[in-house]
Amino acid sequence: MQDRKISLTGIKPSGTPHVGNFLGMIAPALELAKTYNAYYFIADYHALTTVRDGNEMRRLSYDLTATFLALGMNPDEVVFFRQSDIPEIFELTWILSCFTSKGLLNRAHAYKDSTAKNEAAGNDPDFGVNAGLFNYPVLMAADILLYGSHVVPVGQDQKQHIEITRDIASAVNHAYGEEIFVIPEGVIQETVATIPGLDGRKMSKSYDNVIPIFAPSKQLRQRVMQVVTDSRPMEEPKNPDEDNVYNIFKYFATPEQTQAMREKYLRGGFGYGEVKQELFEVIEARFGEAREKYNKYLADTKYLEAILMEGAKKARYQGSKVMKKARRAVGVRFKREVLVES
Repeated sequence: MQDRKISLTGIKPSGTPHVGNFLGMIAPALELAKTYNAYYFIADYHALTTVRDGNEMRRLSYDLTATFLALGMNPDEVVFFRQSDIPEIFELTWILSCFTSKGLLNRAHAYKDSTAKNEAAGNDPDFGVNAGLFNYPVLMAADILLYGSHVVPVGQDQKQHIEITRDIASAVNHAYGEEIFVIPEGVIQETVATIPGLDGRKMSKSYDNVIPIFAPSKQLRQRVMQVVTDSRPMEEPKNPDEDNVYNIFKYFATPEQTQAMREKYLRGGFGYGEVKQELFEVIEARFGEAREKYNKYLADTKYLEAILMEGAKKARYQGSKVMKKARRAVGVRFKREVLVES
């Protein structure tokens, strides 16, 4: 375990996960623990750019912890922690900020999108843009660099953040002529396609088209039955690759079930209610037991807090090694006794 490289995954707390979250982020993240020293953190300070209710932030953080535990994470084998429990993150963010050009942050996608929308609406480019959003990539760089992360799995839309992190880390290393920071590699998840939601668009909470994986069985079935399909008659053959039901089903069914479903589509002679029922059954089979565990964990916030505190202890120990090098390089305190002597 000690010789393994470190992988880092940050997850913004945003509520009970849906099928798209599971396939696109949670399942690939859990898989990393098989080959890496896996670090997972709840990005609560990143979420602060949009979540302003303290009680809601705490609830969402516990929700995410319960989710990972229910889906198979072993807290003894990984490091799972809350970003806000690592004070060194914010010290490192300032150090990195002093090596980050404003022009680099001007080109960050989130900031560019915000200014473009403002200009299109006839507003000042920076209308409604807070410093948190503008400096977001620097905080993300600190998240990655503090633990000596070697690989960071990200979606295509997050690729730029890894590039920015590499640029900042390289600038610091070059300035001091030593490898203070590991230069991380972004691992782009290419295997999982965009998961269709109930209406065929990308599954997203913002579209309210999601299938929640921990919804009660009755509610889960109701959501599945809302998946949009075409109006072809029962007897007519159908193209499975163009159907929303099939394109969710294939991720949870066995190869044999998937092949049988595909043949059914090509053959025709069925109603969409039939295949929606089969979709419900494979999702229920995958998450039914995990749902019970999730509800049990969520009811025990003391246990969840203990998991997060233990994870923070491990993360801070790892981060202290990097911070010692960074403090020494920039010429500030790197040992407590130095402060006492002065």
